[in-house]
Amino acid sequence: MTTIKGVLFDFSGTLLRIESAESWLRASSAASRTPLDEAEILRLAAALERAGALPGGPAPEELPTELADLWPIRDSDATHHRELYTGLARQVPLPRPELYDALYDRHKTADAWAPYPDAAEVLAELHRRGIRTAVLSNIGWDLRPVLRAHGLARYVDSFVLSYEHGMQKPDPRLFGLACDSLQLPPAHVLMVGDSRTADGGATQIGCGFMQVDHLPVHQRPDGLRPVLDLVG
Repeated sequence: MTTIKGVLFDFSGTLLRIESAESWLRASSAASRTPLDEAEILRLAAALERAGALPGGPAPEELPTELADLWPIRDSDATHHRELYTGLARQVPLPRPELYDALYDRHKTADAWAPYPDAAEVLAELHRRGIRTAVLSNIGWDLRPVLRAHGLARYVDSFVLSYEHGMQKPDPRLFGLACDSLQLPPAHVLMVGDSRTADGGATQIGCGFMQVDHLPVHQRPDGLRPVLDLVG
């Protein structure tokens, strides 16, 4: 069996989880000074979730025709990402236009994300063993400050973010860049992620793959720990 010397981690749903739609809307309404009562929070949050407006949350139940071309390339460019998600949010009438920008800006903050309970432990142990790690994410903004704020970035050797390279998983070239960033051949690298389609694409270039469940943080206390049994 090939010895694993490096691990690539997906971000959303793997290392960290986005807050609930209610929490997202509540914080955004406060930031934009848009008063909403609790009934409005619950009603509008549910509508925004159905619209797929929360990045890292559920996909749209129905994708608007005018946004259909952006959806498959949303993570290849920061402008595409913002246009797509603010466009989805605008499917839901909100009391003030400022709230749409506040919603998008909120999801990029550290407070909007919670690490899975075993994320720090697993990353720290890999670091201690000398296993190289990278965060490989389909994303339209710089997640490094979020990982720094949660104390995780210190254990990560490199970051490969789709919008910085103009390509998205499962493009084999992006996995190749990630392996190169660790200075390791794919056969010695394990990809860990919650999507068999996107993250599992690493197997196209010879990486291993371990899938985790995209669950709320409290429902997945030790989903990353099996990684420690797979590495050298």
